[in-house]
Amino acid sequence: MSKSNYALSTPESILAAARRAAKRDGVSLNQFINTALAEKVAALATEEVFTHRAARADRARFLDVLERLGRESPRTGDELDID
Repeated sequence: MSKSNYALSTPESILAAARRAAKRDGVSLNQFINTALAEKVAALATEEVFTHRAARADRARFLDVLERLGRESPRTGDELDID
């Protein structure tokens, strides 16, 4: 894995919060920022995957399947607590 450097300019309040979070997690600030960045990149990639899948969806087919399969009672532990 190659590494590169990037000078990060950030408001002091965000940097202070990141330092506190890194300390709480028991990791370096560098590791905390790298993990946060990786999580954000993964979230964006996941959003893109679901957006593309949703574009291919067939709503009529979905509703048909839901109608056919929606008649069964939920399995034990899958019930909704509706109050």
